[in-house]
Amino acid sequence: MDLHSTPKASSRESDNTGSPFVVPPTPVLRKIGWGTGVTVYHMDRSPFSGVARSPWALKKVMRAPKRKTFIGSRLKIEADILKKLNHPNIVGFRCFTKTKDGREVLAMEECEESLGTILENRYENKAGPLEAELIIKIVYEVCKALRYVHSEHRIIHGDIKSYNILIKGEFAAIKLCDFGVSFPLNEDGVAQDYVGTEVWSAPEALIGGSITAKADIFALGLTIWEMVCLVPPHTDSSVDSCDSLDESQEFIECYGTRPKFPEGLGDQYKLVEQLFTWCTEEDLNNRPTADEIIALIDSTRE
Repeated sequence: MDLHSTPKASSRESDNTGSPFVVPPTPVLRKIGWGTGVTVYHMDRSPFSGVARSPWALKKVMRAPKRKTFIGSRLKIEADILKKLNHPNIVGFRCFTKTKDGREVLAMEECEESLGTILENRYENKAGPLEAELIIKIVYEVCKALRYVHSEHRIIHGDIKSYNILIKGEFAAIKLCDFGVSFPLNEDGVAQDYVGTEVWSAPEALIGGSITAKADIFALGLTIWEMVCLVPPHTDSSVDSCDSLDESQEFIECYGTRPKFPEGLGDQYKLVEQLFTWCTEEDLNNRPTADEIIALIDSTRE
C-alpha cells in the first residue's frame, strides 16, 4: 500500500488487551507537548490482569473538523507509517482512533522528554554543550533509525530536529518520532515532496531541488550543531554563526547553510565537529549515508 494512501479509519481500534480503545476525556489527560494543529497528552493506563502497564502518548487533533482536514489526514498517514515500522530507535505505534466528536488520535509509546527540551533546559541553566560522548551516542542511535527507514522502507523522515528525537531514562533509549511529513523514495531515491522545518532544512529542500535521504542527513548535521550550541540553528540566538548576515538582512538568508562550529571545545569534540561538517556539505553527493556515519563511529571504537 502507498504510504500516502488514506484508507478509511476505524473509529475504534483495540488496545493490547483486545478491548476497544476509547480516548479518555481531555481533563483526565496531562498535556506534554504540542505541534501544528495537534496536542500531545500523557495517558496513564490501568493495570491489566493485575499487571502494571506503561503509559501512552496521545497525539490528538486540536479541534473537531467540520470536514476532512489536512492535519487529520497527516495524522492518519503517520499512523499508517508507524504501523509498518518496527525498530528499537523508532517510537512504537500503539493505536489509531477517533474521539467521539471526530478528532483523529494517534496513540504511541511514551518517552520521558524530547532532546529539544533537554537542550532548552541546558541553555537556561548555562550548563554548556552536551557532552561529546553523549552527542556521538545520539547520532549513532538516530542513524540506526535512519538507515532502517532509508534502506528497508525507502522513505525519508522529512523533519529531523531535536524535538523529534525522544529520550527514555538517562539516555537509555533514543527514539525518532513524528513521521507525519515523511515521504516515500522512488526507484531513483528521490522523494516527490518535502515539508520539514526551515531552520533545519537542507539547501536543496529550500530551492526546490531533488530531495533524497541526504536531506535528512543535513538536518541531522544541524541537530549536531544544536547539541553543541543549545539553540536551534539560524535563529536570533545563533545569528553570529552566519558569516553573510549583517544588520539589514533577515535570518532566513542563513537557512540551508552551515553555521560556524564553536572553537575551543577541546579534542573530545573533534569527532563531533567532523560529523557536523560531513553532514552539512552543501553538495548532497558529498554527505554521508546513515550507514557511513555508523561505520565511522564504529571505527573509532575499535
